Amino acid sequence: MALPKRKRIGEILCGKGHLREDDLMRALEAARAEGTRVGQACIKLGLIDDEKLAAALAEQYGLPFVEVERLEVDEKTLELIPVDMLYRAAVIPVREGGGTLLATSDPTNILILDDVERFIRSKGGSVKGIAVAQARAVEGILNRGGTSQRVMKEATEGIDLASLKVAEEEEEGEGVLSIEKITQDSSPVVKLVDTTIYDALSKKASDIHLESTGEGLIVKYRLDGVLHKAAGPVDRKFQPSIISRIKVMSELDISERRVPQDGRFKIKLKDKTIDFRVSIMPSIHGEDAVIRILDKEHITKEFRQLRLDLLGFGGDEVKLLRRFIREPYGMILVTGPTGSGKTTTLYAAVSEINTGGEKIVTIEDPVEYELPGVVQIPVNEKKGLTFARGLRSILRHDPDKIMVGEIRDPETAQIAIQAALTGHLVFTTVHANNVFDVIGRFIHMGIEPYNFVSSLNCVLAQRLVRVICPRCRAAVKITREELAASGLDPGKYGDSVFYKGGGCDECYGTGYRGRKAIAELLDLSDEIRDMIAGRHPPSAIKKKAVESGMVTLRQVAVGCVLRGETSLDEVNRITFVE
Repeated sequence: MALPKRKRIGEILCGKGHLREDDLMRALEAARAEGTRVGQACIKLGLIDDEKLAAALAEQYGLPFVEVERLEVDEKTLELIPVDMLYRAAVIPVREGGGTLLATSDPTNILILDDVERFIRSKGGSVKGIAVAQARAVEGILNRGGTSQRVMKEATEGIDLASLKVAEEEEEGEGVLSIEKITQDSSPVVKLVDTTIYDALSKKASDIHLESTGEGLIVKYRLDGVLHKAAGPVDRKFQPSIISRIKVMSELDISERRVPQDGRFKIKLKDKTIDFRVSIMPSIHGEDAVIRILDKEHITKEFRQLRLDLLGFGGDEVKLLRRFIREPYGMILVTGPTGSGKTTTLYAAVSEINTGGEKIVTIEDPVEYELPGVVQIPVNEKKGLTFARGLRSILRHDPDKIMVGEIRDPETAQIAIQAALTGHLVFTTVHANNVFDVIGRFIHMGIEPYNFVSSLNCVLAQRLVRVICPRCRAAVKITREELAASGLDPGKYGDSVFYKGGGCDECYGTGYRGRKAIAELLDLSDEIRDMIAGRHPPSAIKKKAVESGMVTLRQVAVGCVLRGETSLDEVNRITFVE
């Protein structure tokens, strides 16, 4: 491939009006200081986006610029290229004008691009030429195109008994993860575990489940709150060694297989560190492992601009909630089952009121994400630092606002209520199914209803509902029987349009992509406070709240269905039929 005479990238960007001269000088200084390219420095400084850079690179190298999302991926050619070569070249073969183009985000990689072309031709394929595409788009297609799944399949098929002892004895500290490292690793067990983690990160999974069954080891990912099978079954005889590898990474006892163990490890991926929490549990077929993924750096970037309205709440709920979180004292209580986004909502609320003029202290188990300007304390029960003990210490630390990760016991509940009654604004969570079950939980903990309602500003019950993938979203017909079973009047909703996701490569065949929060918010009017203090039954309190204008969780969820945001099946999965 001949190297054409090129303009400098900064000259092209300035000529197109994308960059000013003074901005270019800033980018040049940053590139020299960090040892990066000028284009990457411009993106890091927020001066341009990757689309402008890709178009400028295309002009610099005399190559066409393509939008790969609008073109058909050449699957046949994609299968020919080894996975490590695909990632090193940052390339995707696409069909364009009756031929195949190699779309890359890095046309400076001339030698590896030549290698890719020669390799394809040696396998009987053909390439029309090279094109430049956005880095984000190329990476997205690589991740959802099953390339990491191909490595997993090869690793699974490549396991042999001779390599198992090596995997058990190997010890490492913080690991570094990349496709190149995975494909070059000599141990099939290490390769399988690393590939599983890499594939889960690519799909933005929140958890990895390795389940021992009678047929073998099954790998599942939790995507948007729902488990999906990723690989397996791997032969049962390899299961102990795979679990041992995870124990080694987590610094756990590999000889102990009869009791549960908890650990953690870190991995570096593309210049960022990702934390993993590990739970090992004995079962009838061996040991199971669950790995929780905590990508703190990714989430922290989101939290810098995280607001309550970005979580998906309706406009009325956001207005009310914002009113409550800006009150001088009292308790903001968020409830819902595990994994319903309670902590994220509290983080968003704290972020909105964090102006720097007040002392905000949190106590959490664990501190999942770091909030700038906030003092965050992790619970450490082994050392005696419980929620109750930590909360007492926080009150001596002159706080204005306090966040308690969870109220689990009467002592913590009493201290939190006293803090709310003595001039502090307290944010906390409790496990309950709806805003009315919370009342019973506190009374069961021995809390006097009068003190509880005196401290309370509002109760928010929430769930996370999966959003239909916009790419494969299609209208579906819901029968009258299905409507009736969902508690919807067939006469009223029979002509409504309902939607469902058919499943595509962008949503990994699930039909959903992403989640949004839905909630019911109980505004404690004087009448409702009197009913709670008078120990009225929850059904009577709910009836009064609905009469006063409260929209229930089920009604909010059905509204999402009628707007085409989610499916009726999803709403029936996460809420009770009324």
